[in-house]
Amino acid sequence: MKCPNCQSKDIGKIGINQYYCWGCFIELSLSKGVIHTHQVEEDGSLSSLDDLFDEEDRQFI
Repeated sequence: MKCPNCQSKDIGKIGINQYYCWGCFIELSLSKGVIHTHQVEEDGSLSSLDDLFDEEDRQFI
């Protein structure tokens, strides 16, 4: 898997189908072959970044 944001392969697993990119510090989740991207906010909540990427860029093959 590589990050759709920074193209880094430095991805760590943090849970079931949940990953963290050490290149750009965003959280990734995998659902039905699609990578969902999230920014971790100061309070620990997640904000979706999916609207920044094309659907084809978020496909996990």
